[in-house]
Amino acid sequence: MASTLLEIDSLEATIIIDNELDTMSPVAPDTVQVTGQMRSLATDSPHLIHDRGDARRELQMEDICCAAHGLSILVTATKDGERHTLLFDAGPEGEAWERNVKRLRPDLSAVELVQLSHWHRDHSGGLQRAIQMITSARQSTSNSHGDGHGPIVDVHPDRPDYRGMAIGENIISLQADPTFAELKEAGGVVEKHDDGHTVLDDFFFVSGEIPRRTGYEMGLRGGMRFDKDEGDWFSDEGIADERFLMCNLKGKGIVMFTACSHAGVVNCARHAIDELGGDVPLHAIIGGFHLATSDAAQLESTVRDLKRLDPAVILPGHCSGWRAKFAIERSMPGALVPCSVGMKITF
Repeated sequence: MASTLLEIDSLEATIIIDNELDTMSPVAPDTVQVTGQMRSLATDSPHLIHDRGDARRELQMEDICCAAHGLSILVTATKDGERHTLLFDAGPEGEAWERNVKRLRPDLSAVELVQLSHWHRDHSGGLQRAIQMITSARQSTSNSHGDGHGPIVDVHPDRPDYRGMAIGENIISLQADPTFAELKEAGGVVEKHDDGHTVLDDFFFVSGEIPRRTGYEMGLRGGMRFDKDEGDWFSDEGIADERFLMCNLKGKGIVMFTACSHAGVVNCARHAIDELGGDVPLHAIIGGFHLATSDAAQLESTVRDLKRLDPAVILPGHCSGWRAKFAIERSMPGALVPCSVGMKITF
């Protein structure tokens, strides 16, 4: 249960990996502050020029992050001057994660924990490189987090040998997720959890299995898993290992990070509210809603029930799809914020 979850004072989230890159669209007023998408325009930009009249800085395309199919969010919470930072997923592959981190230049030495939302390669593929870079940063710094140890890696114990998709009569296999041993070799301190629990001095809550209560959120259609011992594929549409991340922001309410919402984004949001006894409002939902391939009826039902939950800010990313974003903006004008890779969101 999340009964020990503390109320935090402020929250920052940096989108390291997402399917979408949008450096230009303005953010709806009274939602969040967004910075960081154009590093070359920052006041501490290294790209100073003196040979072009009144221009003093140069915008360089190499400073802009690149989109990739997956999700990775760096989250920092603050309470009474104390800060805790974790990484929520690591995207599809190490090269993309490393490239964007080098362009964003976050303080990796501050990352104390890495949470993997679920065993799917578009969320786990960058884990080894992320853990290596975080461990190296922690070992080379003298600040309070530089204890010489790698980050805790919070994962579900039920790791499939392979996951895949049944498309018609064909099964398409995903690449294998990193093994527990590989995560340890990268420098991580692996902790396995299948139940809900708070982390980092009760600043964050990591859910357990998400109850399925709606009649229209049916999991991942065609989802499969391969068992090496059996030598065969089995239906795995529930993706029962998926877990969301949430915190309780003072004066606002619940901010929930969901990677793919295979359990359904409405089910995820309702479970987050229930974990705090139904007394704390839902303020924001960030991440993948997995509506890109949904039919019209499911999309309509999802948006209807999201509206009833009345979040102030909605940041659909990764697998949400343009149709879902359009429907949310139409139904809840002023609540939608683009979830663009490279953006730093401040509550």
